[in-house]
Amino acid sequence: MPVFKKPNFALKVEQPKSTFAEGNARWTNKDLDPVPRHGRKWGVSSFLAYWISDAFNAATWQFASSIIAIGLTWRESLGIVALSFFIISFVIALNGAIGVIHHVPFPVLARASWGFWGSYIAIISRAILAVFWFAIQNMNGANSIRVMIAAIWPSFLTMHNGIPESQGIETNTLISFFIFWVISLPFLCIHPNNLRWLFMAKSIIVPIAWIAILIWAFRSTGGGGEMFNQKATLSGSAYSWAFLSSMTSVIGNYATLSVNQADFSRYSRVSVKWQIIYVPFLPLVFTFIAFIGIAATSAGQIKYGELDWDPMALIAHWDNRACRFFGAFSFALAALGVNISANSLSAANDLTALFPQYVNIRRGQLLCAILAWALVPWKILKSAGNFLNFMAAYAVFLGPIAAIMVFDFWLVHKRKYDTLALYQPHGIYRYTYGMNWRAVVAFVVGVAPNMPGFIQSINPKIDAGVGALPYHFGWLLGFTATSLVYVVLSMLVAPPRETFIDRAVLPDEVYDEQSIVHEGLSVHGSGSGDEEGRLEKTGWKAKMNRIL
Repeated sequence: MPVFKKPNFALKVEQPKSTFAEGNARWTNKDLDPVPRHGRKWGVSSFLAYWISDAFNAATWQFASSIIAIGLTWRESLGIVALSFFIISFVIALNGAIGVIHHVPFPVLARASWGFWGSYIAIISRAILAVFWFAIQNMNGANSIRVMIAAIWPSFLTMHNGIPESQGIETNTLISFFIFWVISLPFLCIHPNNLRWLFMAKSIIVPIAWIAILIWAFRSTGGGGEMFNQKATLSGSAYSWAFLSSMTSVIGNYATLSVNQADFSRYSRVSVKWQIIYVPFLPLVFTFIAFIGIAATSAGQIKYGELDWDPMALIAHWDNRACRFFGAFSFALAALGVNISANSLSAANDLTALFPQYVNIRRGQLLCAILAWALVPWKILKSAGNFLNFMAAYAVFLGPIAAIMVFDFWLVHKRKYDTLALYQPHGIYRYTYGMNWRAVVAFVVGVAPNMPGFIQSINPKIDAGVGALPYHFGWLLGFTATSLVYVVLSMLVAPPRETFIDRAVLPDEVYDEQSIVHEGLSVHGSGSGDEEGRLEKTGWKAKMNRIL
């Protein structure tokens, strides 16, 4: 008779023994360890494809259009997008460089500036926001799937709606949400090293489709439209606050990647200097995509009599069913790519750091997908105003977190981190009971001024008065205030001298020394005098003793 074996499913994830995991299963697993040399497969083309893939999504299309919807002009909206990405690109490049140098993800790097337990403040904050944005992009993908299905089966749009109107979603949209969600699941199981092929494919297909839409927009309107002649409907202080609020919203869209860039840059096999390419590259690409959104929306207003900032509403008007299908497909692919790169992998790394014995990157992404259902994203995207409010809220917490990471590495510690100590909870990054109080104080100072406005944005019935004004430039205020407080506390008031080291300790040194220990010292007893002297001279003997 055949013998049936039980499925080989373990509740705990794989935790192979390594130099970094030795005795610290609570703080690492295979996916949190530094990426070894053979695991670094991202080159310059991979990173460029990654950012082109990230840029081409419905949210970027909607930046300028939604800013125009609240009363600014198309020129001002493009200026806001360019300025916002010029600012955020520096933070992305600086935090990404740390990942290239130490080849560890954001949750591990956060231990150097926050402490082991203190890092949970940054990790949980980003995990919650990443899950939120994952749900938002799923809604964008669902709208694309809805148009694709309607292009094949027109009656899909008129099917019976059994959902109450108060819920803000129809049955066909909910079905589309589920379909897009299911399609996403296999991609959530792909290792980040192999995802670069998805990003490369998207960076070819989606730009071609969207440039075709831009050509259509200019050919169908003769190169203009009412939107290009529109004047600002705001003036005085209302204009200024709208400008700042819009800029904060644009920055907020990529505030996550300003924090978690190390989650991808850790796989880099090229020089850290390549990170600086983001500074000119990101403003140009994102501003160009925002311009496509303006031109297409303006064309839609002329041809169909509607000024709608939702690209799916525009595509749904097209007469040619094939064009509707493939146009919507480009947006579905766009939503899929950015949802993985900016959201599910971010959340997965965070969840892995919180529960390393039970969660790895694959399980973390699947858990993120499940949690997205609880956030009813269709209500967040109900109007341009709500969209901007959500994006502003997104930035309130991440600006201070990004500031602490940037200034801790580049200024306070002068680019000298000990990679091995990032996995030793009782090592130099223990701080006070596992928490760096300087980071906590700076974080609170950066977030606190924005809370009245944040609360008011969630519940408009609460009138915060003038207390809501700082929220309009929440990211800039939070980043600046946190930076100043953290630098003053860490360099002047109470420097954490126990964390200052003479030179950086990089993961390749640890991996190489581990190889020497296992292949040399373990085989030949205590090792030769020369080898013993070399380890003593480099300061690694004590570290190896602790490991062994």
